[in-house]
Amino acid sequence: MLHIKNVEEGLKIYIALGSELRIKIIKLLIEHTELNMNELASSLGVTNGALTSHIKKLEDCGLICVISEHNGHGNQKICRVNVDKLLVDIAPKQSDDGKNTYTTDIKVGYFSDYEVLPTCGLASSRTIIGEVDDPRYFAHPDRYQADIVWFTKGYVEYVIPNLLPPLQKIDQITFSVEIGSEAPGINNDWPSDITISINNVELGMWTSPGDFGDVPGIFTPDWWFPNWNQYGLLKMIVVNQYGTFIDGLKISSVTIDDLKLDKRNPIRLKFQVKEDAVNAGGLTIFGSSFGNYNQDIKVRVHYSPVKGKSED
Repeated sequence: MLHIKNVEEGLKIYIALGSELRIKIIKLLIEHTELNMNELASSLGVTNGALTSHIKKLEDCGLICVISEHNGHGNQKICRVNVDKLLVDIAPKQSDDGKNTYTTDIKVGYFSDYEVLPTCGLASSRTIIGEVDDPRYFAHPDRYQADIVWFTKGYVEYVIPNLLPPLQKIDQITFSVEIGSEAPGINNDWPSDITISINNVELGMWTSPGDFGDVPGIFTPDWWFPNWNQYGLLKMIVVNQYGTFIDGLKISSVTIDDLKLDKRNPIRLKFQVKEDAVNAGGLTIFGSSFGNYNQDIKVRVHYSPVKGKSED
């Protein structure tokens, strides 16, 4: 996959794709896996000289690669498509100047507490961790390498670093995470009621519509099994003085004040599928090497001075 992180960075690619002939070259290479320059020129009805400049534009931007191979008649240039996906970030990520906020990313394997039931498992970007459907491996030290975690019922809980400066109060906590259900195999129509809590105060519930596997996740590694969870949905949860919101929709009246957070409190974030959930369809949490979003659990804490108080 070729990841273009801003619009300007992709200029060479836009130019390369702005030619009908170069699009035909890519389609031919996809169809045949690889072709030499003579085969491409013959298929397109152009001369080798005319083809060369088009191949160079595609090679310079990373869309194809050209390999020189030796044969009995000299060198031969073999062309292949170099990427299977193209991802362009249109909107740049907003920078955080650090004023009255702090941010942190938590890998999905960095949970501090858990209780899970099969089907369940963990995997890093390279391999399954331990054995699938064996909850004991959720306690294994290798869990810290996990970029995907899944289970049918139970919970995982993460500690958000409490970096609140002295004489400050937390005004808002925002976190985003890519999540989905957990079905045996995959099932896009597999609802699951996922409860979200901070310090055992239930913020609310979101129902995942399914365990998505119809197409590979953009960042899901090639070795991953095709009939397993491929991607989830990116959800943004906000807790502030007005209540708790998911993707801008209010899900409960729990406010930031209800959490009673100060610099001495831990901040424990829990994702849970309850035993008595109406839709007990499991939970999958995707990290930066899986799914459709190149991120772990992202957290942002906003704070402001406490007026009229001194530190104990």
